[in-house]
Amino acid sequence: MRTLLTIYKVYFGIITSAIFLLISCQKEKKEILEPTVFPFTMPTEKPNIPLSSSTERMFSYDTPRAQDNELFSQFKYTRLKGFDYSNGDGTVSRRDPSRPIFIDGEYYVWYTKRHTQVPPIGWSHAKEATDIIPSTDWDLAEIWYAKSKDGFTWKEQGVAISRPEKPKSGWRSVCTPEILIWKNKYYLYYQAFDEPSGLKGDLCPVSVSYADTPNGPWTHGGDAVIPFGKKGDWDQQATHDPFPIVYNGKIHVYYKSAYNKWPHKRDKYAVGQGLAIADNPLGPYKKHPLNPVLSSGHETTYFPFKEGIAAFVLKDGNERETIQYAKDGVNFEIASSISLTPTAAAPFTPDAFTNTKDGRGITWGLSHFVNAGTPEKSYSIIARFDCDLSLDYNEPTYKKTGVWHKPEVYFEQGLESLGKHPEGRGVQKKE
Repeated sequence: MRTLLTIYKVYFGIITSAIFLLISCQKEKKEILEPTVFPFTMPTEKPNIPLSSSTERMFSYDTPRAQDNELFSQFKYTRLKGFDYSNGDGTVSRRDPSRPIFIDGEYYVWYTKRHTQVPPIGWSHAKEATDIIPSTDWDLAEIWYAKSKDGFTWKEQGVAISRPEKPKSGWRSVCTPEILIWKNKYYLYYQAFDEPSGLKGDLCPVSVSYADTPNGPWTHGGDAVIPFGKKGDWDQQATHDPFPIVYNGKIHVYYKSAYNKWPHKRDKYAVGQGLAIADNPLGPYKKHPLNPVLSSGHETTYFPFKEGIAAFVLKDGNERETIQYAKDGVNFEIASSISLTPTAAAPFTPDAFTNTKDGRGITWGLSHFVNAGTPEKSYSIIARFDCDLSLDYNEPTYKKTGVWHKPEVYFEQGLESLGKHPEGRGVQKKE
């Protein structure tokens, strides 16, 4: 009996030790799987621990590291060959390129071209503008086009859309074109000015022309196809930068409007991005009830990405210098922050008009520099940018998060550029 009791105690002790060891191992395993502090190895999923707001946001992106983010990239720039700018005297300007399209072995691009006798005098002097003196860089302009075999060397072809005779819409200037391909026809959307820019604002509706080939001839299809909002609406005075994409079987035209601005609050402006949808390129267009769909950004740049739409949000607003993404093409969220960004970016987007639900992204495009000249000889140039915002391309160089400029680049932004002397700040003045 005593022997059996001893065996029982030993057996019970072994079982108890095993259970204790199992509980300890499970606890240790749980502590490994669920740390109490943020781990050294980057988690692939948000850890189940208290997190700061910043760390919490890190897991709202597709990837917590920018270098792994398909919608993060650096940008590289190349001068284009084939365009003459009259030795920089300010009389010839090219800006606001459309997205390049690739047709029969050649790239096509449309853009704003101003070729005037004198450089622009500035929007603040718009009252002094005449039939030969432009107010702004896009005043007295027309829409030209060019072709290229490689996207670097271009050959200008001539005028695509001319200014019509007064008083037809656009008689003063036609500019800022964008292309759409729909049912084997080509459509150019553009801004049509009936007064010098800056006279009362940038009051210009969107016009559209169409053709059977990218070489034209272009037939006028309609004016004010993206109507202004009613008085008091955010887009009551402008529908700028029309940018069409075929999405969900319909034509989605994104556009920009600056509000809280003209005529007297020119330095208090805000910018929004709207969306108008139609079944036909010529309209009628119905504006989305959630407009503006973006509260930041300037020139509009969008491209299909996965099942949704990605957007460059640059220059204006609290969310400037970001790429944003909307699975539904409407409700955009920040996907990444970017730097050294292309102005008026026009990416080569082969699937922009295919109604895709598997957008593959972009690797290059065209943009402009508006400060190629001097204040007295102002003009713009078109350039090429390259990047890695593609699901089919992987170049680690574009995924680096540091770009270093020489000190001179920063010192050029010094106080002297504001007309202020450094000694005038941070110095205790004597009584």
